[in-house]
Amino acid sequence: MSSIPDIIIAVDGFSSTGKSTFAKLIAKEFAFLYLDSGAMYRGVTLAGMEAGVIGDGKIDEEGLRKIIGPLQLHFRQEEGNTRLYLGERCIETEIRGWDVSQYVSPVSAIPWVRNWVDERLHAFSEGGRVIMDGRDIGTTVFPNAELKIFMTADPAVRAQRRYDELVAKGETTTLEEVLANLQDRDYRDSHRPTSPLRQADDAYVLDNTHMTLHEEVVWMLGLLQGKFDLLDSPGLSC
Repeated sequence: MSSIPDIIIAVDGFSSTGKSTFAKLIAKEFAFLYLDSGAMYRGVTLAGMEAGVIGDGKIDEEGLRKIIGPLQLHFRQEEGNTRLYLGERCIETEIRGWDVSQYVSPVSAIPWVRNWVDERLHAFSEGGRVIMDGRDIGTTVFPNAELKIFMTADPAVRAQRRYDELVAKGETTTLEEVLANLQDRDYRDSHRPTSPLRQADDAYVLDNTHMTLHEEVVWMLGLLQGKFDLLDSPGLSC
């Protein structure tokens, strides 16, 4: 019987393709540590907004640089989930809000912010079985990752998913606004000068436009079995 080796799995792709949900499920099913790189950028954005250096359609880069140095962003494993903390405060809910979403792409495009986040992601992932999702994990953060996934889906489907998520949280917006925001983020992420979003040459593409979460995990199980010659694997729980 074979088992999955200690590897790094890099999951990249467009916004609202369910990268985080997928990566969390894979971490749970196959005993990996899950790290959400997007959460780190959202955490920086939230901290900047609370410090008054991000807002009113503007980003004060010098002001952001002053607060990012001592910023205590870190992950904690709680009840099988990885949560982002700012100091002793869990900010998982706050970083997923509409206000943060409107600024996270331009913040994440700042080169020195990306360097700051990358350094911490490398430190978090040392010496373990890790699955990490983001925009440039397989191309920049971990170009030597043993397994790379690139996730995509139809823009209209992605917008509906994001809209439903925001409405469920009590956010006030429209489907048109969400679609416009996704299209803007797609363009910004794909055209930024530093670490643009792109599919790594050795990445496996997962188009989940018409897939359920269970089907995505089954797809991943088949990929792992084929790539690492696994003779047997535990049954899926999802």
